[in-house]
Amino acid sequence: MIQIDNISKWYGTFRVLNECSTQVARGEVVVVCGPSGSGKSTLIKTVNGLEAVQEGDIRIDGMAVTGARADLGRIRSRAGMVFQGFELFPHLSVLDNLCLAQKRVLKRNRDAAEKRAMQLLERVGLAAHRHKYPAALSGGQQQRVAIARALCMDPIVMLFDEPTSALDPEMVNEVLDVMTDLARDGMTMMVVTHEMGFAQRVADRVIFMDGGRIIEDCPKDDFFGDTAARTERSRHFLSKILHH
Repeated sequence: MIQIDNISKWYGTFRVLNECSTQVARGEVVVVCGPSGSGKSTLIKTVNGLEAVQEGDIRIDGMAVTGARADLGRIRSRAGMVFQGFELFPHLSVLDNLCLAQKRVLKRNRDAAEKRAMQLLERVGLAAHRHKYPAALSGGQQQRVAIARALCMDPIVMLFDEPTSALDPEMVNEVLDVMTDLARDGMTMMVVTHEMGFAQRVADRVIFMDGGRIIEDCPKDDFFGDTAARTERSRHFLSKILHH
């Protein structure tokens, strides 16, 4: 579903991604982890063209993300993205936040857009809040609205960039529960996160990054269970993040 081949990216003279390659199969959940500044958020933003790369190729379901012929509008309508910040339109109600892109991009009429929006608000447990504005919601509720908004576009891939990092600890689980349900339903997902409990419970594979490189790319059980086979850098990361 997602193919990433030897991508590299620079900010000026700083190389933030260094010959990164991986793939995500249909229905697979891949967690991307690593220390701050390792390039993991940049990597996931290249998947739908939010960050351009200077070298390498990316495809989603056979559609080119890189190169002059890339149809980024089409790509972004098929690859849902959820950010650290909730990125909801503050002047629109929850329902209108979910309907806007459906009408503008998918050309759905108001009735069809509202029907789809309500289905997904029910799914994330927020149907009763449909007429509220984002400022009236908790952080966890806003992030669940953001997930529902992305799902309204009927994506074939969901990308999550540290979706719980801006939340109070007690709100984290309500967002992770929605993501877990998506994974169980077979959604293809790439998730940048420090939530190793989520990774252990839901991921099929774990990618560990450091210094702009993919250091580890292996099944979840190997990453967490076969520590002797891991690099010294990833063992150090796991020793810190799993015990604090």
